[in-house]
Amino acid sequence: MIYFDSAATTLEKPQQVPRATAWAMTHLASPGRGGHAPGMKAADVMYRMREQAAMLFHVGDPERVVLTCNATHGLNLAIRSLVKPGGTVVISGYEHNAVTRPLYAIPGVKVKVAAGALFDAEGVYTAFEREITPEVDVVVCDHVSNVFGFIQPVERIAELCRERGVPLIVDASQSAGVLNVDLEGWGAAFVAMPGHKGLYGPQGTGLLLCAGEAQPLIFGGTGSLSARQEMPAFLPDRLEAGTHNVCGAAGLLAGMRFVSRTGTARIHRHERCLAKRMMDRLACVPGVTVFRGGEEQSGLCSVVVDGMDCEDLGAALAQRGVAVRAGLHCAPLAHRTAGTQDTGTVRFSFSAFNRPDQVDRVAAIVRELAGAAKS
Repeated sequence: MIYFDSAATTLEKPQQVPRATAWAMTHLASPGRGGHAPGMKAADVMYRMREQAAMLFHVGDPERVVLTCNATHGLNLAIRSLVKPGGTVVISGYEHNAVTRPLYAIPGVKVKVAAGALFDAEGVYTAFEREITPEVDVVVCDHVSNVFGFIQPVERIAELCRERGVPLIVDASQSAGVLNVDLEGWGAAFVAMPGHKGLYGPQGTGLLLCAGEAQPLIFGGTGSLSARQEMPAFLPDRLEAGTHNVCGAAGLLAGMRFVSRTGTARIHRHERCLAKRMMDRLACVPGVTVFRGGEEQSGLCSVVVDGMDCEDLGAALAQRGVAVRAGLHCAPLAHRTAGTQDTGTVRFSFSAFNRPDQVDRVAAIVRELAGAAKS
């Protein structure tokens, strides 16, 4: 199988990741729940995982790195901490349902969309500049669109938020491990990310980087201040009720170490090179529309084939041993902004483990399928 769906989950992991996860399952207990060796080892792994994340993402205090189930969990924590009923929020035109659905669930929230044309970073910035008005309470923006790979001007948006005194939540689901993610430099209140995509960790892991004051979604035991009925006021305990996913944390630590050793810039160059190769191969195929954005695009490629439903194309590729994502990608707002809400797209997304020859083989299959659809 050729796996080109890493924007959903990286399937091929560094060998250290499954080894660390399996080792943790039989060697680590619950951190903070006992003074015995397995519990103490678990606490050490958890802290080293936080240290590694703090180094990668410029967090001054490792204790402000919170382990979550996924990026959606982290975004819910961040949004519920800052957005109150009746509040006003500005989001980009490329947000995932992990942002829009939590906002929709809060009564009376007014959502303003700072929509700019696809791959027009200046237009997006201008839209945020226009929409961040005095009544705005919070800004939420994804760093990279999961549909098109559009790299949004987060650094400039963060600067604008600082100037206007509005807290910023960044969804780094498609950028963590690939682009520079900088909690302190951005001055963001929260940055959420998954562990299972660009960080090469196990599914069921994620991180929330916290500069702002956070409110818990789940209440329960933390192994600290057990005599009190209120959740602890300090991080990470305030947001980590219940038994930790220690096995996931051990795998995530190994994944982040791989990213650090390899270098995010190197991984980004590799993925962009593969995406450009795919776009070049498909752009000359009659009936194939390729969404490309030059320097404003990360390492993924979205396409539409005339006369062929995206889901049908995805299924046809799967039958030929190629894994891709087809449809709306849980981001209908992005499709409305880009004008693809009626078609969706087929997305090819890459990882550090994909090769140019795989791109060539898949491009040839798409050419064949597009030709058949045209005839």
